[in-house]
Order: sequence, then structure tokens, then C-alpha cells
Amino acid sequence: MRWTPGATSCPFPHNDAIMSTIRTAAGGSALLIAVLVFALNLRTPITSLPPVMADVATGLGLDQTLTGLLVGIPALCFSVVAPAASTLIARAGPYAAVTVALVGVIAGTLIRSAGSGTAGVVAAFAGTVVLGSAITVGNVVVPVIIARDFPARTALATGLYSSTMNLGSVLATSLTAPFAALLGWQGAVASWSLVAVVALAVWLITTRRMSDTHVTRVTDGAARTERPDETWGGVLRRPITWVLTVAFAGQSFSYFAVTAWLPELLRDLLGVSVTTAGNAAAPFQGLAIAGSVLVPLALAARVPMRGAAVVMGLLWVALPAGLLLAPQWWLLWVSLAGIAQGGNFVVIFTVVAQQCRTVAQTRRTVATVQAFGYAVAASAPAVIGAVHAASGGWTAALLVMLGSTLALGTAELVATRHRWRTAP
Repeated sequence: MRWTPGATSCPFPHNDAIMSTIRTAAGGSALLIAVLVFALNLRTPITSLPPVMADVATGLGLDQTLTGLLVGIPALCFSVVAPAASTLIARAGPYAAVTVALVGVIAGTLIRSAGSGTAGVVAAFAGTVVLGSAITVGNVVVPVIIARDFPARTALATGLYSSTMNLGSVLATSLTAPFAALLGWQGAVASWSLVAVVALAVWLITTRRMSDTHVTRVTDGAARTERPDETWGGVLRRPITWVLTVAFAGQSFSYFAVTAWLPELLRDLLGVSVTTAGNAAAPFQGLAIAGSVLVPLALAARVPMRGAAVVMGLLWVALPAGLLLAPQWWLLWVSLAGIAQGGNFVVIFTVVAQQCRTVAQTRRTVATVQAFGYAVAASAPAVIGAVHAASGGWTAALLVMLGSTLALGTAELVATRHRWRTAP
């Protein structure tokens, strides 16, 4: 048998199989890149605002409380909108849901930066709600896509996703203030919509020939009768759902507490300058990228998931415990916690993917974990602030943070019990 150059296919069956494998791998890599470009937009709209908060307050005539709400509303949306986001994903499909999320991010970013005076205030809050809702869809849909489309690379894809989100946070935190010096706060904040425009173009080009039904590993409930453990009631009855919810609540509460209060805590405990205390956030946010990468590398090196969970849990506990026992080593404790907050995110959502059999079960589990977890997280700044004010110091507040990190670590130990793992 001869093969004519220029023929549409090779007559050797094994070569056809090889080419099919190559095409599948290339498509998977392109999809992963598109997911990561999308992930850049899941934190930048939020972290771009704090560097110009003073300008926002002056420009809109808001007091500190109302200005702070512009940062706090997205976290509340992450909790309240998560079930609706799950429903949208079920009806429209994960790929279409990403498109909706990106359009929402673009619209919300532009609306938030529009107008002045009373109209500007209304636009700022309306745009923030649109942003928070759109990002919530992204928060829920990315773990679903990873579990469905990258079943053999769940930890790696989750680690890259977490790293990219944190990279977006670092970029927005670092660049928004310089942009504001050139464009004003509204132009600086609105400029981040360009990243979402690029992501939308990349997403549409990448998925134009893909279908939400092209993956045969699992199917959603819309195409068949759902199993009892895939329904909302079934997901809520699974003990692992609540164990993971406690883990994510501890992770998110600790993250929001540190983000809100670390600079003031360091100023009071150590008497460091305002600049030094403000810069303390840099290793906490930046090293999350390292944690997001280290966990997949450890798992690839055959480190058990439980071992990774123990290490990440201990690194988180090191921050409140270290500041209580040896506050002069604050940079070490902050750095370890930065690694932990990135690594634990990977651990939690990799376990979610491992413990769910289908898209429907994954989607509802992710929505449940995030709805309850972010509800707890949204209270963190207020709880820590109230405990600090009531006690007149930081010891009691650090003990509350110690409790949240211990709850996180304990829940991860329970969640990674080997006998709870289920086959896809």
C-alpha cells in the first residue's frame, strides 16, 4: 500500500491515532491557555480599587465606610450569587458561561468608573454588583471546566489557575496607582477592562469549534436523568461537601482577615512605618503564586494529597501563631502564609474534583462550598475589627485567626482521608 503525498489521511491506522492524540493534546493546551487568560480577570477588577481608594472617596464624595463597601460587595456576591451561577452553567453550558462572565466583567468595570456626583455613586455600586456577579460565575465555572476537561491534570490546571488569579492581583495592585497618575482613578480602574476584552477574544477564538458536549467522560444532568447524589439535595447530604465547605471557609476567612488588617496589625505590634506595613502585603499576595505551583509539583512527585494538605495547613497556622509568639519574625510568617493561601486553594478544589463523579455534582459542590465559604469570609474584616476594638489589642484577634486556620487544616485532613475517594 502506498501513500500519496497530499492525501487527506495516512493509510496506517496507528498514525491516524497518533495524529488524533496530537490534535486532542493541542486543543487541550489551547483551552487551558484560554482558561488562564480568563482567570487573570477574576481578581484584577477587585484589587485594582484599593490602591486608589482615597481618590475614589474624594471623587465620589463617599466616606470610608461606603468606599469600603465597593471592595466588600464582590465577596458578598461570591456567596449570594453562587447558586444562580450554578444554574446558569447548567442551562447555558460551561463555555457559554465563561463568555457571559467576561461580558459582565467588561460591563461592570466600565459602569463602575462612569459618571460623577450622585450618578457616579449609583454607577459605582451598580457596576460593582455586576462585577461581583460576573466574577462569581467565573469562580464556579473554572473548577467545573478543569474537572471535566482536564481529568488527568486536575492539580496542575488548578495550580495554574490559582497562580494566574494571584498574578492578576499583584499586577492590579502594583500598576493601578501609576495608571491613576496618568489617567485619573476612573481611567485607571476602567483600563483593566482591556484585559477582559483580550480574554474574551481569546476565549471565543479557542472555543468556536468546541461544544460543551464534546467531552464524553461525564455528562450534565440536562442530558439525562440525574442520579440522587447529583441533585442539590444529594450534594447537600454528602458529608464531604460540608467538610470542604469548612476548609474553604477557614481559608477564605483567614485570607480576608489578613488582607484587611495586616498593615495596621504590624504598625501596632512592631511600630513599623506606614510604608513598611503597607509593603507587607506584597509577599503575602505574591508568594501565593509559589504555593499554587508547589502543590501540583509535589503531587506530581507522588507526594500524597494528605501530605500536601498537612504542610499547607501548618504554613497557614504559622502566621497567627508566629505573630503571637515571635512577632519580630513577621516577614517569615507572612511569607509562609502567602505560600499557604495559594497552595490550600489548589488542595481544596483538587479534592472537589476528585470527590465528584459528574459535571452536575461538581458544579453544585463548587457552588455550595463557595456560597457558604464566602459568606463566612465576608464577615472576616468586621469580626477581626470588632474583636480588636473590644479587646484593645491584637492577641484576641490573632487567636480568632488561629482558630480559622486550625479549622481549615483539620477539615483538609478529614477531606483527604483515603477511604472517601471515589472513582470517576
